[in-house]
Amino acid sequence: MGLDLIRDSTLGQIVNYLSSGRILPYPDQIPGYTVPKRFLTLDAQEKGAQLSEAVPSKLKRECSLATLTAPPVQGNGKLEGGEDVYDPFLVDWEENDPDNPQNWSFRKRCFVGFSIALLTFSVYIGSAIYTSCIPGLMEHFNVSLVRATLGLTLYVLAYGIGPMFLTPLQELPLLGRNPVYMTTLFLFVVLQIPIITAKNMNTVLALRFLTGLLGSPALATGGASMGDVFPVSAHPYAIGVWALGAVAGPITGPVIGGFAAQAESWRWPILELLWIGGFTLMFLLLLLPESYGPTILLRRARRLRKLTGNPELKTATERAGKARTVNGQIYDALVQPLILSIEPVVLFCNVYIGFVYAMFYLWFEAFPLVFNDIYHFNEGLEGLPFLGFLVSGTITYALYCWYQMKHIEPRTARAAADGKELAPEVKLELGLIASITIPTSVLIFGFASKASISWIVPVIGAALYLPGIYLVFQSVINYLTTAYPDHGAPILAANALFRSAIASVFPLFGRAFFHNLGLGPGSALLAGLAFLLMVVYGVLLKYAHVLRKRSKYAISG
Repeated sequence: MGLDLIRDSTLGQIVNYLSSGRILPYPDQIPGYTVPKRFLTLDAQEKGAQLSEAVPSKLKRECSLATLTAPPVQGNGKLEGGEDVYDPFLVDWEENDPDNPQNWSFRKRCFVGFSIALLTFSVYIGSAIYTSCIPGLMEHFNVSLVRATLGLTLYVLAYGIGPMFLTPLQELPLLGRNPVYMTTLFLFVVLQIPIITAKNMNTVLALRFLTGLLGSPALATGGASMGDVFPVSAHPYAIGVWALGAVAGPITGPVIGGFAAQAESWRWPILELLWIGGFTLMFLLLLLPESYGPTILLRRARRLRKLTGNPELKTATERAGKARTVNGQIYDALVQPLILSIEPVVLFCNVYIGFVYAMFYLWFEAFPLVFNDIYHFNEGLEGLPFLGFLVSGTITYALYCWYQMKHIEPRTARAAADGKELAPEVKLELGLIASITIPTSVLIFGFASKASISWIVPVIGAALYLPGIYLVFQSVINYLTTAYPDHGAPILAANALFRSAIASVFPLFGRAFFHNLGLGPGSALLAGLAFLLMVVYGVLLKYAHVLRKRSKYAISG
């Protein structure tokens, strides 16, 4: 992990391009580089001549002595009927290729994982940090609580809508992950400035929606970035770390925002978000390498075409993409999430996760009622109880890793020894077990929030919510991506849309909900809903395989 990390970053790519490869060069841009003979035109002519005697008639039509254009398969492989296909001009990974993200060192993978988690944290903190601004906005602009809370609702809703059209862009080899990450993060940071200087509430609300929209790629594609660099066996652990970054944002937001709002004004929490986002932007511009394999190969093919003068040097995605336009790919990516969302299994998973997150955001409105009104914490201290989630989150991740190593991996190995694969529904088991902590947490928090009981008891009760939401999220996401392996991106985009749309509404009536019902009865109602969803979750676990086998999108095994 050295200069190649900087070279492959966004700034490194710009420097490489502007210097024509003289600064931060790739091996094929260094003088004296030996081009593989199979990429040279003359050599390719000879190979084409040799192949013309051996290839089947179906492939001969695609061949000439001067060039060899790939048949309608991706790269080297087999035609229908089992006939071998060889494409000497295919630009693909070499053996032990150091540019292949799957071959990166463990240190480099961990660094990239940390960087994606940091990006996710920097955007996700923007939701809850806003809660510290609400009292100041109400006073400064003379608006109601519901109108001031819209800044949270619109932000959460927007980062559910954004993946519907921003995620497909990151699946295009022409762009890849980083251009979308960095462009949207830059705009996310810049638009914090007009929020800080806003002269009316309408400006704040409009820009909160835009910044939520622009922050959505990190929340939707972060897991895919982890999958780019970590092997399949490590995906649960890597995505678990990314999810911790997502959870840490809403948890720490009220902590750092509360003290700033108390000491200065409502503008200061947003100023803190500007600082956090600005630091992350500069850090990632310099040090986050592109991780999307097709994009890395496409850039290599362009350099080799320029170096050799051979226009037939192309990647598998370039070969396969000839018949499809960029607009067509984006259209499919926009429509597929909606089509997949009506699948019974997908629909339930999305709605279930949406309600789990909705209750979580509803709590943001209950905490001031408990720790301000009952325990008389000031505006700065009222955010500190959220730190209990960090403690329970750390313990939960450790238990999650233990479960994967001691339970899932041995079962997977035994199934493989018998020539089988574990059913995707196995991924749902942990979520059902962990979901019991959600109603337990809500009940403890609601009924222990009394002046006669120490404040630490509702803090502990609240902290118990995190194991449920974290492990349910991990279970559902792992299940959906396993059951629908060819539709991972649209499945996750649909999940983000449902999750955010449902969760965004609840904060609007949170204070009224607890004021009218009371903390105890209100919490009991939420706990009852959680228990009901657990029963439906159990039914899903039992019969999901039947529904999955009837689907034309899911795997049938």
